[in-house]
Amino acid sequence: MEQMEQIKMGSGRWGWLLQAVSGILLVVLVGLHWVAQHFLAAGGLRTYADVAAYLRQPVIFGLETAFLIVVTTHALLGVRAILLDLGLGPRADHVLRWALALVGAATVGYGLDLTLAVIR
Repeated sequence: MEQMEQIKMGSGRWGWLLQAVSGILLVVLVGLHWVAQHFLAAGGLRTYADVAAYLRQPVIFGLETAFLIVVTTHALLGVRAILLDLGLGPRADHVLRWALALVGAATVGYGLDLTLAVIR
């Protein structure tokens, strides 16, 4: 029983730290996204063509991709934390990690596919 608590505490500690770091990054990236999309755009909004041209810039594409990855990571770490609070064992935690990693990869892949479709 003590070993199970140790495993849980260790994985929870890293999950908490990753979620805290992703939360800070999220605030920064949301701020950049908000300023660029609503304050730097003429009239406060961009047209579809403006968004496509904006996303074609490599630095902007990188920032928006980072935003997608960070928001997905932060959300899935939150889901994992909630489910761990239910008292999952080490085996269930292992399965949960893989399942959330697959969901995260699919989400980021889909988001990138949509972004690239807009750019084309």
